[in-house]
Amino acid sequence: MTTNHSQRTRVLTGITTTGTPHLGNYAGAIRPTLQASRNPTTQGFYFLADYHALIKCDDPARIQRSTLEIAASWIAAGLDPDSVMFYRQSDIPEIPELTWFLTCVTGKGMLNRAHAYKASVDKNNLAGNDPDADVTAGLFMYPVLMGADILMFKAHKVPVGRDQIQHIEMARDMASSFNHLYGEHLVLPEAVIEESVALLPGLDGRKMSKSYDNTIPLFSSSAQLKKLISGIVTDSRAPGEAKDTEGSALFQIYQAFASAEETASLAKAYADGIGWGDAKQMLFERIDREVAPMRAKYEELINNPATVDAILLKGAAKARELATPFIQELRHAVGLRSLASAASSQGHAKTARAASPAFKQYREQDGQFYFKLVDPQGRVLLQSLGFGSPKDAGMAIAQLQQDDAKALAALGAQVKFGEGASAALVAEALATLRAELAEKAKAKS
Repeated sequence: MTTNHSQRTRVLTGITTTGTPHLGNYAGAIRPTLQASRNPTTQGFYFLADYHALIKCDDPARIQRSTLEIAASWIAAGLDPDSVMFYRQSDIPEIPELTWFLTCVTGKGMLNRAHAYKASVDKNNLAGNDPDADVTAGLFMYPVLMGADILMFKAHKVPVGRDQIQHIEMARDMASSFNHLYGEHLVLPEAVIEESVALLPGLDGRKMSKSYDNTIPLFSSSAQLKKLISGIVTDSRAPGEAKDTEGSALFQIYQAFASAEETASLAKAYADGIGWGDAKQMLFERIDREVAPMRAKYEELINNPATVDAILLKGAAKARELATPFIQELRHAVGLRSLASAASSQGHAKTARAASPAFKQYREQDGQFYFKLVDPQGRVLLQSLGFGSPKDAGMAIAQLQQDDAKALAALGAQVKFGEGASAALVAEALATLRAELAEKAKAKS
C-alpha cells in the first residue's frame, strides 16, 4: 500500500557543512533520523546547509570537504536518496529568493531578540566593544534563511533541540505575517523537541564536540578508532576494583551503541572490577562492529565525489519540482507578475485580502506564548494572555475555530476582545476562517 504524498507529514532537517561527522552526531542525529525516514506516513526533507556554513566558516576548502563528508556519511549510514528529498541548500535558488520575501515582512525587532545575535552583542558589551563589533549581516539574518529553508517545502514538523525552538517560532511568525499580507500560502511549521537525543561524552568526558577537539570521527579507520578509544579519560582504579558506571564516559558511549543485554553485561563487569584496558577493548569491538559495514561504503563515496555530486543534484532536481512552481505562486502573490495580468488581478487580490481574518501566534520576552485574531485591516479582534507552551496556545486557537461560543466561555479571562471589537465581530471572523478551512479540506480531498 502506498501513501499519498499530499497526505504525508513533511519532516525537515538541515545539517550545517562545517565539520566532520563524529560518533556523537551519529548517535544523536544521524541514526534516529534514518529510522524516522523509513516511516511511510512521513515525507523526509534532508539538506546540507552550506549557505548557513558561510556564516560560521570562511574556509572554502573546509566547507567543500565537509559537504562531501556529511553527504557520504548519511548515504553510507543507510539514507535512501530515492525515498526522501536529499539535497544541497545552494542547489535550490528559490530558497534565497524566498529569504528576501520573508526579509520584507520580518520586523528587525524580532531579529534583535535572536539568541545567537544577542549572545554576540552581550559578549561585545562585556568586553567594552561596540555592540555590533564583528557581527555580520549573515549572523543577524540567520533566522530568516532558516525560515526560508522550512517554509519553502511546507514542512509540518522540524526536529530541533530546545536551543532551536526560537527559530521555529520565528519561522511561524514570518509565515503568519506573509499570509496576512498576501493570502494563505505558507504552512506554519511545528517544532518537534528531541528530548531523548543521545549526547555522547568526548575523549575528555565533556560533551563530544569539535569545539572541544575531543571527538571520535564516525568513519575513523579501525586502527585510529582503537587508538582514540584507548585515550578516553578514566579514573585510577586498578583491575579488580569495582568501578562506577555513573559519570563514566566510556560506559555512556558503550550504552549508546549496545543492546540492553550488552549494557547490563558491561555494568556487571564494572561492578566486578574489569580493567580499563579490557573495557576499552569491549567498546572498540562494539562500535567497530556497527561502523565497519558502513565504513567501506563511506570510503567508496569519499573517493568518488562525482558520484556524491550526482546524487545531490538529482535530489535538488526532485526538490525543485516542488520549489519552482511554489516560488512562482509566491512571486505572483507579492506582485512580481506579468504586467498583462495587472488589471484582472488587482480586483481579485483586494477581494481575497478583504475576506481573510487571521490568527497570529508569537512568543514574548517573558517566555510565554500568545495569539491574537486580527481582521484583514490588522485590527485586533481577540487577544490572549500568555500560555506556557505553543501547544497550549495552538489548542486554544483550534478550539476557537471549531466552536467559538463554547471556546470563549471555556477560555474565560484567558482571552479578551480587542478595542472596539465584540463577540459578534469575533464570531463572524471565526466563521469566515471555518469556511476557508472547510473549502481547503474539500479541495485537498
